[in-house]
Amino acid sequence: MGSRRMPIEGYILLYFLAYLPNIVVTALLTRLPNPALGRPMTGLETLPATLILNLVMTYVFIWWSGWHREAHGVRLLGRRIPVPTRFTLLSGIGTAFIIFTVPLSYTFEGVSIPFIQLLMRGDVLLIAPLIDLLFGRRVRWWSWAAIGIVGLALTTTLYSRGGFALPPLAMLAVILYTLGYFIRLSVMTAVGKTGDPADVRRYFVEEKIFALPLSIAILAALSAAGLGDQADELRFGFVGIWTDPSMVWLVFVALTMTIVSVFSVIILLDPRENAYCVPLERASSLVAGVAASLILAAGWGMRPPSGADLFGAALLIGSIVLLSLAPRWQAARRARPAAPAPD
Repeated sequence: MGSRRMPIEGYILLYFLAYLPNIVVTALLTRLPNPALGRPMTGLETLPATLILNLVMTYVFIWWSGWHREAHGVRLLGRRIPVPTRFTLLSGIGTAFIIFTVPLSYTFEGVSIPFIQLLMRGDVLLIAPLIDLLFGRRVRWWSWAAIGIVGLALTTTLYSRGGFALPPLAMLAVILYTLGYFIRLSVMTAVGKTGDPADVRRYFVEEKIFALPLSIAILAALSAAGLGDQADELRFGFVGIWTDPSMVWLVFVALTMTIVSVFSVIILLDPRENAYCVPLERASSLVAGVAASLILAAGWGMRPPSGADLFGAALLIGSIVLLSLAPRWQAARRARPAAPAPD
């Protein structure tokens, strides 16, 4: 799979179609009572198994697809083992922060999925042009316009809620998520956005083979630390959950997470500026979150998205349309033959 075989909008659609069921199932697992526990599972109880399964599926994909051949490697016991460079190692650290905060963000009681998504995605959208400028990349007018639209969506949603009003763990998730993307986008801009499909495959392999084990190790360390109820939840997530009937759904969550991660790296490593690629990817994930909330409200009676959530989503859909059409309009204008000079 290469990053130039279809327009970037095609990958945006595939990303959305994989992300939507992932959010719905994750929300159901953490909001409906678990028969064995007599209560809904927490995000910390579902996260370890999901990440372990995601690691296994990603490694299988890397080997089955042949993408591992593009990565740097070392010989070990007669076999070639992919290894990251110092750059993709750093990107893997940032990605580890992202990996475990995203599914966790769908599970906070009293925090709507569209709101937490808008907050997390909005932060990343605002740092994208800053990274472009730091690396001397040109940011075109339509990318600045998309950033402005996102800023308006964020401001409107925050105002309607009377501020952030997030639980401490949710605030920590937002901070780690934003920091992770700052690290990741910086490395991508420095070494990854070449336009070569082989570099996309190499980057994916080198980043994920380190990021996934690191994210699991972080959770295991928190579990071993024994910090109250959260450590108990993590212990259940690492040990007790494997015999729980919900495992079939966690396998589905991990599978869709793996698919999303492939399309995400293809979109973000597009050679155009971050201020173009990031709004497309982030807005698509937000629209998936709003659609998931509507499905959960209609099918399971959960709280529907507010008017402000829907307005913010509409603005981001507008940013997707702008970023899709504006470059084509400019290309068409440049390709149009100049009018002949009057006699």
